[in-house]
Amino acid sequence: MNSLWGWVGFNVVVLAILALDLGVLHRKSEKVSLKEAAIWSGVWVALSLCFAFAVYLNMGKESGLEFLTGYLIEYALSVDNIFVFVPEKYQHRVLFWGIIGALVLRGVMIVAGSALVTRFAWTLYIFGAFLVFTGLRMALQKDEAAYNPERDPVLRLARKLIPVTPDYRGDKFFVREPDAKGRNRYAATPLFIVLLIVDTTDIIFATDSIPAIFAVTRDPFIVYTSNICAVLGLRALYFLLANVVDKFVYLKLGLSVVLIFIGAKMLLEPFIHLPIVAALGVVGVVLGTSIVASVKWPRTGH
Repeated sequence: MNSLWGWVGFNVVVLAILALDLGVLHRKSEKVSLKEAAIWSGVWVALSLCFAFAVYLNMGKESGLEFLTGYLIEYALSVDNIFVFVPEKYQHRVLFWGIIGALVLRGVMIVAGSALVTRFAWTLYIFGAFLVFTGLRMALQKDEAAYNPERDPVLRLARKLIPVTPDYRGDKFFVREPDAKGRNRYAATPLFIVLLIVDTTDIIFATDSIPAIFAVTRDPFIVYTSNICAVLGLRALYFLLANVVDKFVYLKLGLSVVLIFIGAKMLLEPFIHLPIVAALGVVGVVLGTSIVASVKWPRTGH
């Protein structure tokens, strides 16, 4: 499975599903209902579990568990980072193309990270220390104020480099219209700016999740497929959790513990070898506990 045909086959299936999604099932821009989001979330999780079983059959038990652990870490880290500020009926379109961009950008990051780890083994210690630092910072930082897109540096830079329309133009990313002097020109719409912000923030979030998966496995195929399977489910996850994600008040603490644990595992690997099934168990228990605690003991004011 971890061969040229495995790589080609996986990406062909992913692109086919995405083409079916946007080209057939969501041709019109409209709000995604909670029921539809729940169904699609279940579909993506089921497909990922089927792929994990295929990895188990073709590459062995260890690889199957590595895929599941990497998938769970990436999926959990994504829950705390999903947000889109755009009219509801256009959110599916933005998230769709945002995920296309994420597939490309994360693929590049994974290839680069794999090359670094293979050639310079000591980079794993840098990844480990970074994850511990990130986990501690996440645990100690206070809840941030509401996100203000007008202050986003990507938005400011884009407006300096390209003309941007003052308001949305349906579901278009670019339009051709006259400028102040009456000359026709192409201008980006706010929808395109949102797409830029979605992809750039995804890169920032990936600096946590990708090193974390390298702590689980060094196999580029497992790293890539577990990451992509998790990313593919983010659109449905966003629509499913958009109104309740702030209720998981202890999730950030649970994620910080996971990052510290994975970083420590990476740093201590030469001295203590932790079986992958144990790592999967720790990650699952920590995340499950943080979610149950959020439901059972909600903080005042949430």
